Amino acid sequence: MESMHRIRILLVDDEPHILQFLELGLHNEGFEVRTAPDGERAIMEASRFEPHIIVLDVMMPGMDGLAVCRRLKEAGRDVAIIMLTAKDEIDDRVKGLMIGADDYMAKPFSFEELLARIQARLRNQFPSLLGELQLGPFTIDDRKKEIAYHGEALELSPTEYKLLKLLVTKHGSVLSKPNILNIVWDYDFGGEDNIVEVYIRSLREKLSDKEHRVIRTLRGAGYRVDLP
Repeated sequence: MESMHRIRILLVDDEPHILQFLELGLHNEGFEVRTAPDGERAIMEASRFEPHIIVLDVMMPGMDGLAVCRRLKEAGRDVAIIMLTAKDEIDDRVKGLMIGADDYMAKPFSFEELLARIQARLRNQFPSLLGELQLGPFTIDDRKKEIAYHGEALELSPTEYKLLKLLVTKHGSVLSKPNILNIVWDYDFGGEDNIVEVYIRSLREKLSDKEHRVIRTLRGAGYRVDLP
């Protein structure tokens, strides 16, 4: 089956902290991610990496994002380009759309908004990539936001879906409570980490995991799912 791990995203921005933040977030969502700090390297990386999605900042020194977008579209590359523009720069948005950009976002933006726009572009331009992902007894359908266990669909809240998807796709790895909070509850979550325990308990009930053999607890370290 097709999996999220086959979806390639190229991030292009001259601000290192933005690249690092987005790369970590998208990698944790299961995408294959590469970055470029300027327009020239974006062109080279696009040729080597052949991304499905490019998240492209407009304002960069040297070759700006508009020039990069024009070059890629003129070359006939099958890629969806999401432009990042300054909050009030309507002209940049219009120019980008006129030369072939598929979408745009104004800075600052939330990671969840970017993820939603990436999913929208994939549904429109690469629907075959959004298939089911089979991992052991789990089947993850990202289009329906549904997870089945041994063929039976689980009734999950949106947060439970994100948490179980994270644990299953990162199977074999120990995920600490702070790591889970950062990924599932967003990076600026200010609540208590015992909320993770509450949701883990709920997932175990829905998985009939009374003996904690599906979702294991490693004291002082975090949680881990082991799959065949």
